[in-house]
Order: sequence, then structure tokens, then C-alpha cells
Amino acid sequence: MEKKWWKESVVYQIYPRSFCDSNGDGIGDIKGITSKLDYLKELGIDVIWLSPVYQSPNDDNGYDISDYQAIMKEFGTMEDFDEMLAAAHDRGIKLVMDLVVNHTSDEHRWFIESRKSVENPYRDYYIWRPAKDGKEPNNWGSCFSGSAWEYDPETEMYYLHLFSKKQPDLNWDNPKVREEVYEMMNWWLDKGVDGFRMDVISLISKKPDLPDGVPGINGYASFNEPANGPHVHEYLREMREKVLNRADTITVGECSGVTLEEAKKYADSDGSELNMVFQFEHMDVDADGTNKWSDKKMDLRDLKEVLTRWQKGLENIAWNSLFWENHDQPRSVSRFGNDGKYRETSAKMLATCLYLMQGTPYIYQGQELGMTNVPFERIEDFRDLDSINAYHELTGQGVFSKEEMLRYLRYKSRDNARTPFQWSDEEHAGFTTGTPWIMVNPNYKEINAREQMSREDSVFHYFQKLIRLRKEQEIIVYGTYELLWPESREIYAYTRTLGEKQLLVICNFTADQVPFKVPEEFLQGEILIQNFRDAAVNENMTLRPYEAIVLMR
Repeated sequence: MEKKWWKESVVYQIYPRSFCDSNGDGIGDIKGITSKLDYLKELGIDVIWLSPVYQSPNDDNGYDISDYQAIMKEFGTMEDFDEMLAAAHDRGIKLVMDLVVNHTSDEHRWFIESRKSVENPYRDYYIWRPAKDGKEPNNWGSCFSGSAWEYDPETEMYYLHLFSKKQPDLNWDNPKVREEVYEMMNWWLDKGVDGFRMDVISLISKKPDLPDGVPGINGYASFNEPANGPHVHEYLREMREKVLNRADTITVGECSGVTLEEAKKYADSDGSELNMVFQFEHMDVDADGTNKWSDKKMDLRDLKEVLTRWQKGLENIAWNSLFWENHDQPRSVSRFGNDGKYRETSAKMLATCLYLMQGTPYIYQGQELGMTNVPFERIEDFRDLDSINAYHELTGQGVFSKEEMLRYLRYKSRDNARTPFQWSDEEHAGFTTGTPWIMVNPNYKEINAREQMSREDSVFHYFQKLIRLRKEQEIIVYGTYELLWPESREIYAYTRTLGEKQLLVICNFTADQVPFKVPEEFLQGEILIQNFRDAAVNENMTLRPYEAIVLMR
């Protein structure tokens, strides 16, 4: 297998609005990030993925961009950005920008021009269609509820927005659009950034006839309807040629709706498109059919089936991304672990289970502390457009009661990951001296970085050790994966093999004691890492709640 630095790296995602506020306005900023780079260096990460810091009216927290070559005023200046980039590089940390080019803000100058008239030179930068039978051109739904089409009275036509109506989709079939995007990407590479995480990149190529899709519970087809369109691979190969090959970049595509077969094209090891993709099948194991809004718990066998299929399916062909959390997902310890009595133990177990697989690990800010979901009490506590729109739509239609919907939001809302980073037990968790833009999780007095860094057996130090092991043990990066005991509802166990070396990873996903028979060949194995100090290996073991042990022979 070809060795690459980005296969051996650990990526840490920063959501700037919630990471660290340097000026007391309640909003995280770039100077705040710069002030915490030593913390990230101590954790041991290699790459920062920075959620959008571009100029934006913030309808969707920065994913609606009005100027790709300017910094959001709330976050600071371009000088602040340049200082942060230089400071990261001084510490041996690379920086990946969030590239959001499926859509822009409706306040971007291209769209302001586009909506003026059908003859405007920028008209074809976006996807405009006339009404069909007096209504929307098709039945596609927006990710944020309702139709994906917005009527514009100025020219009496509809424009497509797979996300908010303030996020019109770009027309990638227009070569001028692609040239503008490549020029902008090259500008950032010239600045010295090290790569791109590409937001919803699987949606950029739409089928020319824009056909209807299968309607979901709200009557609209999924916003993923256009995923993996007819020219997406052609456009990414063009991007590789015109941009990405100019530097030794790291690239990851957010590919909602991606299948394993499509992923092999996006992330083929021939290097013609991207280094890897984010797939979301394992994020759907606790969905209730097509409805993500539920508090249903997953069946571990489903998780094992999905992760194993991707581990084996991409072996020697492409490369996996390993993540439990990001800015769009709730906290993993509340979702897949236990955020009560066994919070720290289960946070360590989840990290062990995923980050010892083959792929590049992605850690989301606060995950290394075992930060939890948030006890939001009212819909007014939420800031996320997706959560607020879904609440009003689904309670308004009588699909769920208000109490049910709030329960589901407390479990699944994106805002669970977006509350301020918990730096200390000081007011507002040490995030700001002002009033935070969103509530701080009240458990910050118990869960915070200062406390965890001072304690040897903390989640922070466990993550630090896992990261160190990945750098020391080549088998963790390049070894092949084999699942053991696929039918167990309690235990996720697998091996990694490289040459003569072999690892056995054993994880108990329950709050129960579970018997486990250690394979004979591992009985004399070395314990590489474990989340109980007094772990001992014998043939017939009883795993304690959320216990994780890794053996090497």
C-alpha cells in the first residue's frame, strides 16, 4: 500500500464560532484559535480542518458565503488569518479550509447580478427554471425543510437551493463558474493552506432534466436527490488538474448519498479526484426509517455491518475517513455511548473502536474531552436553522407533538455539537468574557479541558495516547481489517494485520458485564491500550461496562 502523509495524520475540526472568543463579544474568532494552538499541539493532532471563516450573512453559520476571499468580520481580519496559518505551520500543524462551492449566499455579488434579469451575464451561474403547472419545477426538498425552489418575482422564475433559500445552488455545468471556483482555490493555496474539506461536493452535478424524486414524510424528495450526478467525477478530475496537483494537498469530500461504489471513484488511490470522502451510512444506524428525527438507539450489528463493508470495500482501492462527530452531528458519547455514569469510559471505548480502524481519524472539538449533548429546554434555545425549521414544520403538520420534537432535537440536533468549547470551570466555560452566542452546556464545571489536562486518566490523555500509538505503530495505519463475532449485539471486535504483526481490538458497547473468549493466539499478547487501568487478559474474560482492550502479538 502506498504511504502518504495524510493517511498517517490525525485531523481536528474547529468550529470557529464556538472554539475560543478573544475579544469578549460572545463569538469565537481567529485570534482565539491562534491562542489555543499549543493545546492542539499537546493533544498531538497534525491537521486542523477549519469550518468556514469567509464573509457571510450567517444564515447557515458561515456555510452561506458572500465573499470567498474575505474573512467574516465577527471572526477577525485576513491579517489575523495569516498570523494563525503561520503559527500553525510553526508548530508543524497543517490547515485545511472548508470549501463550500455547491452554493453561495444570495448576498454574493454573482447572485445579486444573476437575479437582475434573464439576460444578465451572471444569470447562468445559478440554476433557474420557470414554473411547472403553476408551481415549483420539481418536488425536490431543501435540507432545511420545505421546497428546494424559491420563486423570484423579479424575473418570475424559480431558483434552486438544496439548503436555505439564502443558499442558491451554483450551476457547475457553466465552465465560467468552474473557472471562478478554481481561481479562488488557487488563491488560497498560494496563501499556504494545505488542502480542502469539500462541503456537499457530491451534489454539484445535477441531472439536466431535474427529474422528480421519491417524496419523504414531508411530501418532498430528499435534498440528496441530485447526489453523484452525471458530471461530478469529470468536474473533480478537472479540479485536480487545475488546482489540487499544484501542491501536496489533503482533500476530503463530504459526500452525502454516496455509495461504496461511488466512493471508489471519488477517492481512488490513483489520485485522480480526492484523497478520501466522508460517507454517512454509519450516521443513519439510529434513524427511524427515512426519518432522522427520533431518539431510537442503534443495533450494534448494523453499525458493524456498515463500518466493515466500508473497511473491506475500500481496501487497496481507496481510503476511509473515520469520524463519530462533526458540526452536523450530535455528541457521540450521548448517542453511541453513555453520557451518565460511564461517560469517560464509553468516550474512550468509542475512540478506541473507531480510531484503530484503517483510515484518517477526524476528531471534532470537545470530543477529546467527552463533551455531551446539551439539555436545551425550549425551541428558543436553539440556533440551528435545520432544527428550528424541522420543529415548526413537523409540529405544524401534526407529525410530532412539541414535547416529542424537543426530545428528538435534544438527541439529534446539530446544536449539540455547536455549544462553546469547555476550556475551564470559569464563567461561560472560559470560552468568553461576554455573553455566548448560544448557551454553554451547564456541565462545564465537571467537563473542561483544564481539569482533564491535569488528570492522567482523563479522556484527553487517552486521546493523546491513541494519537501517539498511531504514529508509533504502522499496523494501525496500514494493516488490513477483519471483523470478529458479527452477530454479537454487545461486543465490537476486529483484528488488524500487517506482515507478522496483528492487533485485536475488543470493545463492549453496553453498560453490562459481557463474557468474552479471547482467541488463543492473543493470550500472550501485549496490552497496547485499555480504558481500565487494571485490565488483565485470560481465556474467558468478563468485559466490564464499556471496556475496551487492544492486544498486539
